[in-house]
Amino acid sequence: MTATPEQPLPRPLQRSPRKSIPVVLVGPTQQPLIYFPVPPPFQPSLPLPQPGKLPFTPTKRERTHRATREWGYSRRSDRRRGGVMAAAATMTWHEELATLVGDTGVRFPGAGGGSAANVAAAVGGGWYRGEEEDGEGRAVEEEGWAQQARGFLESTAEMLRVLGRGLWDIAAQSLAGAEDSELARRLRGPAVAVRERLSFMNEYLPEDRDPVWCWVVVAAVAFVTLIVLGVGSVDDTPVELPKKLYIGPPSAKTIQLPDGRHLAYKEQGVTADRARFSLIAPHSFLSSRLAGIPGIKPSLLEEFGARLVTYDLPGFGESDPHPGRDLNSSAHDMLHLAGALRIVDKFWVVGYSAGSIHAWSALRHIPDRVAGAAMFAPMANPYDSKMTKEERHKTWERWSTKRKLMHILARRFPALLPLFYHRSFLSGKQGQPESWLSLSLGKKDKTSLESPMFNAFWEKDVAESVRQGDAQPFVEEAVLQVSDWGFSLSDIQMQKREDLSFFELIKSLFRQAEREWVGFLGPIHIWQGMDDRVVPPSVTEYVRRVVPGATVHKLLDEGHFSYFCFCDECHRQIFSTLFGIPQGPINPVPEPIEVASELTEETTVPDKAKEEEQDISDLA
Repeated sequence: MTATPEQPLPRPLQRSPRKSIPVVLVGPTQQPLIYFPVPPPFQPSLPLPQPGKLPFTPTKRERTHRATREWGYSRRSDRRRGGVMAAAATMTWHEELATLVGDTGVRFPGAGGGSAANVAAAVGGGWYRGEEEDGEGRAVEEEGWAQQARGFLESTAEMLRVLGRGLWDIAAQSLAGAEDSELARRLRGPAVAVRERLSFMNEYLPEDRDPVWCWVVVAAVAFVTLIVLGVGSVDDTPVELPKKLYIGPPSAKTIQLPDGRHLAYKEQGVTADRARFSLIAPHSFLSSRLAGIPGIKPSLLEEFGARLVTYDLPGFGESDPHPGRDLNSSAHDMLHLAGALRIVDKFWVVGYSAGSIHAWSALRHIPDRVAGAAMFAPMANPYDSKMTKEERHKTWERWSTKRKLMHILARRFPALLPLFYHRSFLSGKQGQPESWLSLSLGKKDKTSLESPMFNAFWEKDVAESVRQGDAQPFVEEAVLQVSDWGFSLSDIQMQKREDLSFFELIKSLFRQAEREWVGFLGPIHIWQGMDDRVVPPSVTEYVRRVVPGATVHKLLDEGHFSYFCFCDECHRQIFSTLFGIPQGPINPVPEPIEVASELTEETTVPDKAKEEEQDISDLA
């Protein structure tokens, strides 16, 4: 065995520099067989061939194991491996050993009929110069990063697809026969209830589509949309933090109702003994007794001799909550309030926006105590059976998307409403009504809400409304608006049914006999802004259709707030329409009977004394 220096390799085939001892293996014919550098000390991992013996040849399994460990199973390596295996079919053991050892500087001086440089380039050149060979021995250029990324993504997608199919098969096999399990029997009832609640949403789907698949797609798209909106809504600009609501100390007058609850109220205008007209006004959603008729002048109430009484609904402001309340109990709360405040005569009810549902209830349940009704943009139940599909569509198309969602939640899933309320008006911070109540406003309404006077009123009214910090009263009020009221607006005024005989029925066909009306027969005035986008004019059209005795006053270019709030001229027009010419308050006349009786008592006392003295003298 002799050692000769190695010729320098081409630069692409050179390994990292290191100190090594050049070694040449010599066969029986003294022909150099293999040259490779071995770092000192010389410890070859393969046995050296002895004279007269064949050199060591690795097994196919060892070659495959080393190739697998070095190159992996990528698509690119598959193509490379294919070319190498094709070349390995005609390799000698020198060439196979070179492929196993790697780039060790092996030289094949004359094996296989070719030069050592050619054999080394053919076997290992493609691996270390980044080249590939196809089946015909042509060099193939290496893939770029774009092709590699595309191949990686395609492989990943294929793996995920196979994984998904496998998980689906596992789930299908696991759920096979699960319908008879104990868990399935317990969940079957709630699942059927949820499906019945959500069945109304299938009306919005195409008829030829599977509802389950459609709603899965809709949920996925909605989830992705929320993520995109959440990422895209990030803004680094500084935002002014909202101010906190200031809630003052309790200061309301209260009365005790027959069931023990306390009802907070507020009085405006003249006193009870001087009142010519008495008005009771239940407030709207997210409001309190402080609202009444916003901005009304005390001088106007004095001029017309009016007494305005407002009160907090149960759970609002300083009134005690009333779990399980309905519109019937609301009407009787109003009746007890009138009795406690010495309102002997009939009173007027004032209903504004959502507060109108309590005014409608008074007209239905206590019509004998109500003198008339003044309604401003009154609400109607959007799910009333008497409302046509076209009327309902006209109402919904003017609402914002968030308000539609809140109405659906109030009707189907009221337990979710506190989540929204605690993030808005129950957060303890100030906010705008259009954002908290999900309102879409017209031009005049926006101008009204921007005034400092309205902002000061709104802040104080909302703070009083959320004084108790409980979401349940607001949930109850929202549910009342969209649930069954216990009556229809058509029941307020209706014609009396008469049991006619057959002959009387025939006679009624030939003569127009006026039928008697029953229910509330007093005046009902409705003021409706034609640019109102909170309670659209279509609602008033429906009310006029089912309540024929109502008088509608259409207000051009007016919105939901612009006519009712902080408008002195508007308030005067309203009172003139309701009460006519102002006559002032009633001047109480002193009671002369009581004074005369007192004088009589004073004059009769001495007469009796004189009579007693006369009797005594007579006896004497």
